[in-house]
Amino acid sequence: MSQARRPLPDAAHLRRVPVQQRSADRLARILDACAEVLDEAGYEELSTRAVAARAGVPIGSVYRFFGNKRALVDALARRNLDGYAERIAARLPEVRADDWRGAVDVVLDEYLAMKRSVPGFALVDFGAQLPVGTPAAGADPDVPGRLADLLAGHLGRAVDEELRRAVLVSVEAADALLQLAFRVRPSGDEKIVTETRELLRAYLARILDGA
Repeated sequence: MSQARRPLPDAAHLRRVPVQQRSADRLARILDACAEVLDEAGYEELSTRAVAARAGVPIGSVYRFFGNKRALVDALARRNLDGYAERIAARLPEVRADDWRGAVDVVLDEYLAMKRSVPGFALVDFGAQLPVGTPAAGADPDVPGRLADLLAGHLGRAVDEELRRAVLVSVEAADALLQLAFRVRPSGDEKIVTETRELLRAYLARILDGA
């Protein structure tokens, strides 16, 4: 995804919402810089000053949008989630409407692609463990809802309680297993990824086969 097309975080995660394109571009540069500094130095060494320097903007420009580094990383996590949803939505038309396994593969494959290539994503993904290194609290609660909506829309079925619960369980299970995969191997252990894919298919089959 090019920088120009990266989604911006919603108003709830900003002190001020950019109105002009120039401000939106500056906000995008600040978030890009945050991601780069996270990859290079980690959360503990992240600072608003370092982000401002990397983005080539005055420190006041960072504080115009964010009160502290936690707010900055929260906004990056929101952008990651929006970008993830966009990537899935762009690929789902390639999958037949009755092929839920193909749709689930898209959801998993796009997560893996972002984990391996998007700056900052390996540390914060959707912000479930902030500050980084705190005990795992499970997947971000917004993730299952977004994925349930995307999956239901593709399959042409209602987002009922059963589907929402199944997607929640799937996301929590996949989150734990993929954390393991990336602990075993920095690029993600392929055998664990394969087992994760099979587990999701087996679990979801009882709900989505014949739906």
